[in-house]
Amino acid sequence: MLAACGSDAKKEEVVAEAPPKNVIFFLGDGMGLTTMTAARIYSVGEEGSLTMDTLPETAFVKTFSNDAQVTDSAPSMAAYMTGVKMNNEVISMSANTVAIDPGTDANGNKLVNKCGTGNGTPATTLLELAKAKGFAAGVVSTARVTHATPAATYSHICHRDLENDIAAALVPGGTGYNSALGTAGLDVVLGGGAQFFKPFKDGGKRSDGRDLLAELKAKSYTVANTATDFKAVDAAKTERLFGVFTSSHMSYDLDRDAAKEPSLADMTTKAMDVLAKNKKGYFLMVEGGRIDHALHETTAKKALQDTVAFDNAIKAAIDKAKLTDPTLANTLIVVTADHDHTLVLNGYAKRTGKTAAGNPGVLGVVKNYVTGAVEKDLDGAPYSIIGFGNGENRTQSSRAAMASLDETVTSANTYHQEAVIRTAAGNETHGGTDVFLGAIGKGSETFLGTIDNTKVFGLVKTAGGL
Repeated sequence: MLAACGSDAKKEEVVAEAPPKNVIFFLGDGMGLTTMTAARIYSVGEEGSLTMDTLPETAFVKTFSNDAQVTDSAPSMAAYMTGVKMNNEVISMSANTVAIDPGTDANGNKLVNKCGTGNGTPATTLLELAKAKGFAAGVVSTARVTHATPAATYSHICHRDLENDIAAALVPGGTGYNSALGTAGLDVVLGGGAQFFKPFKDGGKRSDGRDLLAELKAKSYTVANTATDFKAVDAAKTERLFGVFTSSHMSYDLDRDAAKEPSLADMTTKAMDVLAKNKKGYFLMVEGGRIDHALHETTAKKALQDTVAFDNAIKAAIDKAKLTDPTLANTLIVVTADHDHTLVLNGYAKRTGKTAAGNPGVLGVVKNYVTGAVEKDLDGAPYSIIGFGNGENRTQSSRAAMASLDETVTSANTYHQEAVIRTAAGNETHGGTDVFLGAIGKGSETFLGTIDNTKVFGLVKTAGGL
């Protein structure tokens, strides 16, 4: 009997399945340090903390591009995604690629590709590396999904404005498809920008007559066009999800109708549910895209509310990830920005606390921190706590005419804060200051110090096993 139990008896070998390696890369477009600070005060007061404030590992990131001290979103996001420093307006191409403005099509839209041949080569992205490893991959944005930041994850082109071409890169097997995404394509795409997926005759901007939404449906994508469609999606039964909820960018969170457009947090967690079915892991990029647009408008309240919505998405993602990976031993979450803006906090303002009914908070005017009296400039006029280095609202004479400026004006949803240098409406510029990076989870301890944006690529690649 003992012999029968000897070492010659075969034992079934049990091989432990490798845990998935998940990476979630959050990008607050235009979310400079001053915008982060103002959003914190706006949401939770000076002593409070946003979720991104609590991330245990932090760094500062240099943002200059290959040809400019102040970058635009295309090369700054592409630097994160590819590790290559490229020229302004270029989407995930080699450093020698020249940005060439699009030509005008028959419908009057500047969407004709004039990049030419021999104008640079594609630079491999983190998302493409994930797909090559058999991981799932997804893109979520409150901007158009063909806009510079999301485009830099999955497409390669000489100019960011070629959004028809960028859209075509998402359709498996179609003309212009980016084959580096594999035969099946991305697993999740959610955001705005339906106009670049529909033909001109149907209200879109495609002059080639293609209906890319129909083509995606034919490739077995679940296509959601409304918040109702989105809510009806059962992630457990959905292999690939494509949702564009607005013709152009999604609404500012301050204006968003929840019955028509999902929140960034909702899109993020739904994407995670779909992607998590891949047992190898996934790469998900989430962009708070409209922070940037509100700052270009110099409508600070919209920018701060969108920053808070972005932070809510970060919290939702961390909470969801911890349900299956409690210590985030196999999940890396990175939060950063692609560039700064010219937003500043003026004066020696007394503490305001968070913005609430009856308290404009950081959106108010500067008040003396000792007496509480409204501070005045040399022209005898009050001035707001938040201002901009450049923007559309600049007084063209003495500010004495603004002596009646008060907090009911400065805290309005559509108020354009004053600027030092006057620009055309909507044309406040990016800033060149370093940006914040925070990280938590697998490999997060490698993010430290002041680093170039191209270095982030390698740190994410290593931590995510890509």
